[in-house]
Amino acid sequence: MTNTGRVYRDSGAERWGVTQDLFAQALDRSTAKAFAGRNPTPSEIERYHASLHLKDLALACACADGNNDAWDYFVAELRPALYRAADAIDRTGAARELADAIYGELFSKSLFRYFHGRSSLATWLRSLLSQRYIDRYRETRRLEPLPEVESSAHVDPPPTPERAKFVDAMQAVLTAAMAALSPRDRLRLGCYYAQKLTLVQIGGLTGESEATVSRQLARTRREVGDDVKKRLRVDHQLSDAEIAECISSVSDDPGTLDLSLLLGDRKKADVDRSQYEDVS
Repeated sequence: MTNTGRVYRDSGAERWGVTQDLFAQALDRSTAKAFAGRNPTPSEIERYHASLHLKDLALACACADGNNDAWDYFVAELRPALYRAADAIDRTGAARELADAIYGELFSKSLFRYFHGRSSLATWLRSLLSQRYIDRYRETRRLEPLPEVESSAHVDPPPTPERAKFVDAMQAVLTAAMAALSPRDRLRLGCYYAQKLTLVQIGGLTGESEATVSRQLARTRREVGDDVKKRLRVDHQLSDAEIAECISSVSDDPGTLDLSLLLGDRKKADVDRSQYEDVS
């Protein structure tokens, strides 16, 4: 039996009336996405197929193909999980509206082509819901009026050369430190500092308890702080006294240093279709 035949058998796709050819097309799309830009070896493809959530991929294929039994199963097993995730994110019901919208798009079959089986279908749905919720939150904040700026007779002194050096150094080391974080650590930091979400809301996005989010944020802050100091010492040759002055100076007045940009809170000119892709 070929590798595709074994994978088809293991997926249980026949239960939903998904043909081997149709399932092979889904596998080809998933493989092309995973190995974009290069040609994988047969052994790499075999290992990749073995790592997939094959039963969920088969279910997605069947729903996209309009199989009624598959849809009945999806409604009974996965839609409630999507609603539970929505309620965990926002108990006011705002996320529940997004969940309904996602379900409508799934029913039109347009979203299922973005599911490649690299995560479970339930995890993919939660990820999609989380991204939609964050996008809406960003849009709401963007439309809020800016606070009025009070006039003041106080004029700050012009920046010193050391001040400009410190800002440039902090920009470089923070960018590197953020890039070194895991995607989940960046997500927590971005939600907490850039999006101003509560610990409960972040837990709804990450599937963690409020206490776990708090502990992980504290750990990540310590790691970023240690990394920043190390990079300032090694990459920028600053002494301990200069490092302390640099951190204190930028903390008091960040100037052009924008943490939200480092955490990825940029306005998107176009719809980011990658939000529909599997999470790793």
